[in-house]
Amino acid sequence: MNFSDLNLNKPLLDALDDLGYVNPTTIQSKAFSVIMSGKDVCGIAQTGTGKTFAYLLPILRQWKFAKDRFPQVLIIVPTRELVVQVVEAVKQVGAYMTLEVVGAYGGVNMKPQANACENGCDVVVATPGRLLDLVYNGHLKLKAIKKLVIDEVDEMLNLGFRVQLNNILDVLPPKRQNLMFSATITDEVEIMMNDYFNVPTVIEAAPTGTPLSNISQAMYRVPNFYTKVNLLELLLTQDESMTKVLVFVATKALADDVYSELHTKFPEAVGVIHSNKEQNHRFNTVNKFQSGEYRFIIATDIIARGLDIAEVSHVINFDTPEVPEHYMHRIGRTGRADKKGMAILFNTEREQDQLAAIEGLMNYKVPELPLPEGLIISDVLTDDELPKVKMKQFLIKLPKRELSGPAFHEKSLKNQKVPNKIKHSDKMKAKYGKPMKRKPKK
Repeated sequence: MNFSDLNLNKPLLDALDDLGYVNPTTIQSKAFSVIMSGKDVCGIAQTGTGKTFAYLLPILRQWKFAKDRFPQVLIIVPTRELVVQVVEAVKQVGAYMTLEVVGAYGGVNMKPQANACENGCDVVVATPGRLLDLVYNGHLKLKAIKKLVIDEVDEMLNLGFRVQLNNILDVLPPKRQNLMFSATITDEVEIMMNDYFNVPTVIEAAPTGTPLSNISQAMYRVPNFYTKVNLLELLLTQDESMTKVLVFVATKALADDVYSELHTKFPEAVGVIHSNKEQNHRFNTVNKFQSGEYRFIIATDIIARGLDIAEVSHVINFDTPEVPEHYMHRIGRTGRADKKGMAILFNTEREQDQLAAIEGLMNYKVPELPLPEGLIISDVLTDDELPKVKMKQFLIKLPKRELSGPAFHEKSLKNQKVPNKIKHSDKMKAKYGKPMKRKPKK
């Protein structure tokens, strides 16, 4: 099947031709007719399978121009980077349509986004928090929404956006088509579907845990952090096929540590990106990586869902993620659009359980490679890698409360102050032996 076999109009087919896309992916071909029928849909597919075009093509095929220019399509995504990339995808596939799209996300001034919404638009792509800001401040009207898309909904719920999503769903018009795309169906996802969706059709294509055939996987067993750094340096120096490399780490602090170690070796070729970096820094880093100015960037898991960068040659897992699904999202950054990709995992003895969980999820054993010649095995350990000394604790048995004396003690008699007000007549009687009365004033 190719795109010409689908019920697409000429503007969409011309845009796809310009992009060089000929054949739809599995999720795109499965979802098209169901979405076109108007049913609510829950699409399950892992990162890198073409989910964005899976919902954009049928939505834009059914889109009709409206004079009032209130948005008809609302797309909610978890990260700022994903907002930018979905907006770009809408512009690409709608290049030959009179279509206005607005992207909205936090961390930047809201006024330009508010002005864009007030001037009229057809498609809004937004993160949950900024979307509610625009709605509550009266800049964005949602009364004309006909299509709602919640992309990467499992990640959105993991990031704590459940309340915001509920608030958004409550203010939308009841007559609409709901489309949800996720890598996994969790209990929270099912609850949301039951509460807000109308008998959704579940479409499953390459769910999380299915190893993609166009991604080769390999693993190195290394003893510690600094040996991982040495191995990464060696691979980047010797392997010329590593033209565009994503290095994933577990935490923001670890990302900064790896960057500081590699920056001196590759001063103009490495960037770092995580949620603590300013928005302009994050966008500039992605743009430099996209253009080829940066050969590799170091990123955290939260960015894994928001990066859609073409022709990533390698994904390197600097550590083994504790959540098996995160591994799938990481390696899904390469091997996109039917291109070949390579995923490499650095694994230590302390990370054996995480590796077993990943292999269990995939039902696939990651091939182990021997350490390359010339690799320097470091014996320097980080604070986290140092063995922990466990001291025996001696507990002192405290006396029972009822055996203890009272905490309050009575004052001595001389220190006790008892209020004793004596009448004037009693004072006079004590002095003169008989009561004395004051004479009335004249």
